[in-house]
Amino acid sequence: MAKDATAVEAKTASVVEPDSPVKTKEDLVLPSSELSGSEEGGYATEKNPFADPVVAEHWREVYEKSQYECRHVFDPNLTWTEEEEKKIIRKLDWRICLWACVMFFALQVDRGNLAQAVSDNMLDDLGLNTNDYNYGNSIFRLSFLIAELPSQLVSKKIGPDRWIPLQIVLWSIVAISQCALTGRTSFLCTRALLGLLEGGFIPDIVLWLSYFYTSRELPIRLSFFWTSLSVTGIATSLLAFALLHLRGVNGWGGWRWLFLVEGLITLVVGLVSFFFMPASAVQTKSWFRPNGWFTDREVGIVVNRVLRDDPSKGDMHNRQAITPKRLWEALKDYDLWPLYAIGLIEFIPSTPPVTYITLTLRGLGFDPFTTNLLTIPYNAFHIINLLILTWIADKLDSRALVALSQPLWTLPCLIALRWWPGVVVDKWGTYALVTVLASYPYAHAIIVGWTSRNSNNVGVRSVSAALYNMSVQAGSITAAYVYVDSDKPLYKNGNQNLVAVNVLVIFAFLFAKYYYVWRNKRRDKIWNAMTEQERRDYTRNTKLVGSRRLDFRFAH
Repeated sequence: MAKDATAVEAKTASVVEPDSPVKTKEDLVLPSSELSGSEEGGYATEKNPFADPVVAEHWREVYEKSQYECRHVFDPNLTWTEEEEKKIIRKLDWRICLWACVMFFALQVDRGNLAQAVSDNMLDDLGLNTNDYNYGNSIFRLSFLIAELPSQLVSKKIGPDRWIPLQIVLWSIVAISQCALTGRTSFLCTRALLGLLEGGFIPDIVLWLSYFYTSRELPIRLSFFWTSLSVTGIATSLLAFALLHLRGVNGWGGWRWLFLVEGLITLVVGLVSFFFMPASAVQTKSWFRPNGWFTDREVGIVVNRVLRDDPSKGDMHNRQAITPKRLWEALKDYDLWPLYAIGLIEFIPSTPPVTYITLTLRGLGFDPFTTNLLTIPYNAFHIINLLILTWIADKLDSRALVALSQPLWTLPCLIALRWWPGVVVDKWGTYALVTVLASYPYAHAIIVGWTSRNSNNVGVRSVSAALYNMSVQAGSITAAYVYVDSDKPLYKNGNQNLVAVNVLVIFAFLFAKYYYVWRNKRRDKIWNAMTEQERRDYTRNTKLVGSRRLDFRFAH
């Protein structure tokens, strides 16, 4: 039996480690609770949690009861080669992950172009000041936060393949309308509408991706997903450089052309998404795609590899609403609260400097066009650091300690931004400092995957993804008020507060690590004291789901 929590940690796939609390086939009635990591390769027979016919029959009944859309291709005896699986993963990356990145590009274009617009004197044109800009950002984030959970519930009811394209089309219309802004009221109204329509998009996408990828693969794909954030920053900076030169054309400011053109781009993405988002691996055939994306054998591999990673992914079908009871159970799952706490504060230290980067550069004397070009380097470094960080987390199968590199990176930068005398006189030195800070290793993909893994249930996973993102948005609202008009241009008080929050973030990651190790040890002690028959009875009959199960081990 395992002596410490790390030996029995359920890492993210469907293999039982040799020293896990459950050792025999008879113990594997509900195997998802004792799963640990596997590489992206072919499944050997001993890695199949459904190898025990009792286990297989139990889950077959679960899938039939839930009317899981892929239940007809569930095959406990299906085998495939490592080469076949690698081929499938490549196809999924091109068909599923790539389009997810394109849709996230659409989100980030309309969510992030305000910073570029204000570099073109948008605030002056509309008679706004820094505080109005803060209010606009806060209203957007508050609306985004409010929409997170309702959007996720709608998505689970009608399917993310229908809801996400509709979201993109609707917010694109609002984004285009920003070219006609007249003042403070219209500015704040469009900020609120964009937040309400964009809220929930990210957890919706994460849910959709989880239908096709295993738990071990998901964080890497999410890193590709968030890489598109920085790619968007580079692309839109170049586009803004061109569009802002249109100032005066048709009597418009360059920022009006920016909103119009970029909104039209995202509208096209939204319309195309109706045709590029299959509901599941067994639903890729349609009137415009009669042959589908996969052969019958490939469909079987896609479905069964995901189920062997996490059998609970079939306990709801993809058009099944989350009941009030499921919602309440997910909300009170206190074992996920440490991750929500991290989400609440983790991005506060970096948000104000990044949000204000264009205004900071303008204040240093750079013109609007140079300002937008100067934002490209930090976006490029952001991509590199994000991919490296997620790769390290995957190889080490570690989350908290790897993600800790984010606040450790930003802390010295914030200290320098607050106390370095050169901030006043050295504009290129200040630019370099802000660029290094904004290039921090982005741990968001790791934590989203971590939250998904520790949910251990489709219903809980749907809600937890929304709650985590709500926490992030709540932190962003707080961050919007760290820099205030009376504290400019150096924002010394604001930066001093950011240093304090940054230290708190470091302790939050360390606490989460300690908490999950402690929880696993407590469960080990109880589980190891049970007889084999008691374990079998528990896994067969317990009504607990998700991370509340005694035989589930938390990833950390």
